[in-house]
Amino acid sequence: MSRVVIEGGAVVTMDGGTSAGDAAGYGTEYAEGHVVVEDDRIVAVGPGSAPEQDVPVHRIDATGCVVTPGLVNTHHHLYQWATRGYAVDSDLFGWLTALYPVWAGIDEEITHAAASSGLAWMALSGCTTAADHHYVFPRDGGDVFGGVVAAGERVGIRLHAVRGSMDRGRSQGGLPPDSLVEDLDEALAGTDAAIDRFHDPSPGSRVRVAVGPCSPFSVSSELMRQAAELARRRGARLHTHLAETVDEEEQCRAEFGCSPAEYAEQLGWLGQDVWLAHTIHLSDKAIARFGETGTGSAHCPSSNGRVGAGVAPVRPLLDARVPVGLGVDGVASNEAGGLGHEMRQALLTARAHYGPTAISVRDALWMATRGGAKCLGRDAELGALTAGRLADIAVWRIDGLGHAGIEDPVAALVLGPLPKLERLLCGGDPVVHDGHLTRTFESDLTHELRRASARIRHEEALR
Repeated sequence: MSRVVIEGGAVVTMDGGTSAGDAAGYGTEYAEGHVVVEDDRIVAVGPGSAPEQDVPVHRIDATGCVVTPGLVNTHHHLYQWATRGYAVDSDLFGWLTALYPVWAGIDEEITHAAASSGLAWMALSGCTTAADHHYVFPRDGGDVFGGVVAAGERVGIRLHAVRGSMDRGRSQGGLPPDSLVEDLDEALAGTDAAIDRFHDPSPGSRVRVAVGPCSPFSVSSELMRQAAELARRRGARLHTHLAETVDEEEQCRAEFGCSPAEYAEQLGWLGQDVWLAHTIHLSDKAIARFGETGTGSAHCPSSNGRVGAGVAPVRPLLDARVPVGLGVDGVASNEAGGLGHEMRQALLTARAHYGPTAISVRDALWMATRGGAKCLGRDAELGALTAGRLADIAVWRIDGLGHAGIEDPVAALVLGPLPKLERLLCGGDPVVHDGHLTRTFESDLTHELRRASARIRHEEALR
């Protein structure tokens, strides 16, 4: 038995309400409080110092800090850490057209180096759970999906590994080269095998697998439909990109005579077991359907801005009680790559579009914690500091120059510069200590990432 006591700092539990801004509020906050952890679970949260413990404990002094749930990243493409800085002034379709041939050169080694770096950087920005959507499987690339899963184990945070797929190459009107797509049977068999190999549905699991055909413009209707059937047969969640650009809207209407959201519903892709990335171009009717069906939205504000895709209707989605989480997205379209930064970006983007009351600082933190947990189907385990939940905890230092004078600790966290992490615990295990990774070295990751990026550039030049 291992017991940890965190005390001396502000504690923001996010234990209230079922959606951002609802009548129940965001939950209990203590100007000075404590959190007690035993093994992988939180066993007590309260004001002031923790009561005397009846067993030996490890104490973490959180004086000058704010303690929050670990952040939850609902959408990423970790392999893209090896291809940052490409097509920096392109829209989404132009960016994809430029990058798909580059991604044809990834393999297991490159993917593992990129995923390790990406997960480490997310941990350093407060993230304890990440959903990664991997849909690129070059013919000679080896076990790229396994390389992503191994990276999660290496860094020490939870991974929701989305086994993606594409079966619609350029010859069939899609964007990716034919060399990057699978046929229908390959995609379904590969997804089924990934669930067999890695999916752990047990409480407290570190790795879960979701089913994720890439997008309507790179996947056939039949793959979308059969993937949904496979996921529900296997008890896995569903994830894809949807309603990201005006181009997608126009293409969908031209091909299928309906909007992307209507197309998704026709194929069985709305429901409490589904969360969708971006969801920018939605009608009021689509937003209402998301709310009625419990379909989640992964909001990726920095990436949306990077490729000029638009501004997601976050306030209307939240008002419709849609589970909204935050996502980094692939860092080839968000070179910063940290989830903590997306709280501020989400707030600023929403206010620029909807006005100064569109998103509060606590809305932003809610999306990064409870909202993300809801999207991944883990609201009972993650996203809040309450007894019985997993001990995924971020301890942020806000007593330095960057936050001095900001009285509200949540405002300091969201609006100020992203604070240094005093501690990051995942299931009670230390992942970050005093701003440094505990399970691997940043210098090693940097070296591996540079080598991976150089390899992929070299191989691109040879093609």
